[in-house]
Amino acid sequence: QMIAKVARSQAPVHISGDSGTGKELAAKLIHESGPRADGPFVPVDCGALPESIIESELFGHERGAFTGAVGAPGLFRMAKGGTLFLDEIGELPVAMQAKLLRALQQKEVRPVGGSGAVPVDLRVVSATHRDLAAMVETNRFRMDLFYRLNVVRIEIPPLRERLEDVPLLVQHFLDKQRRSGVVIDGVADDALARLMEHDWPGNVRELENVI
Repeated sequence: QMIAKVARSQAPVHISGDSGTGKELAAKLIHESGPRADGPFVPVDCGALPESIIESELFGHERGAFTGAVGAPGLFRMAKGGTLFLDEIGELPVAMQAKLLRALQQKEVRPVGGSGAVPVDLRVVSATHRDLAAMVETNRFRMDLFYRLNVVRIEIPPLRERLEDVPLLVQHFLDKQRRSGVVIDGVADDALARLMEHDWPGNVRELENVI
């Protein structure tokens, strides 16, 4: 219900939750249920980008900006008219946080090696498994960027706190297996009971792997 309500606005959304709870799935649903559904959904794993190329990956670069540079628009411009999903935003280096804040405030990016700024029109959804508020207190995350991203916050609880969802998820993943050609009649009661007793440290991702 919260996702449906949030999707209709253009406000930045921050999704928090443990790894495997479905943060990217929630971000996609926000995009697909909102006014930018016809635009692209561009996910970015901030923790997987080497620090040396983060700026170029996000903002793009001009041909010849550095050795081997052939020119690229960057992920911000690729998300034009749609949604940019900044996953694991807590992994972003502090120096890059300042540049990201400026891009969000000014609604423009400056490609590496470029002489001018390029306007960008997109919605930003961010996510992390870390406690950003605690990182702000220890100066590992910029307070101004935190409040820029955390306009609307959605917290996805771990699976152990919503075990009533397990039978629904089991059925969903069984149906998914059937669509791929696997023959499965169903789940025995004792098997489902065992699944309901587990605390699922890997959350929904772990449950899917078990099925």
